[in-house]
Amino acid sequence: MEKVDSSESKPIKMWLNNVEEGAMQQARNLANLPFIFRHVALMGDTHQGYGMPIGGVMATRKVIIPNAIGVDIGCGVRCVKTSLEELNQEAIKRIFGGSKEHKGGIRSKVPVGSSHHSKKQGEEWLPRIPINESLPIVEQQYENARKQIGTLGGGK
Repeated sequence: MEKVDSSESKPIKMWLNNVEEGAMQQARNLANLPFIFRHVALMGDTHQGYGMPIGGVMATRKVIIPNAIGVDIGCGVRCVKTSLEELNQEAIKRIFGGSKEHKGGIRSKVPVGSSHHSKKQGEEWLPRIPINESLPIVEQQYENARKQIGTLGGGK
């Protein structure tokens, strides 16, 4: 059996600007495990989970952790067919955007974390369902939800 060096913490790579402190602490804890391979990654929808952040990704060496997949699998993750045949680092930066040299892109269009759109999105994205007038909280939450359509995050 190969001995794994446990003396060094692995890097944490992040694809979001603001991380909940609880999720960040979970990532730090994971990065210190001796069997983590290369790094711990935090996707744009990362938030605190149960031991591992939801939206966190890690590879392990000679260890399988079934519950590391989490309870929110697929949160914000989608597959889309494109005409692209190859992606290099520059193309990825341009598509995702969000930096000084790469304005626009997905990051400028999709609120992440506990952010949401500043304006309510059109009702075609969230059709109104007839509701009993004695349930005002449902109406209030519907209006809140219209600002959250098309976001990746905590739904606040």
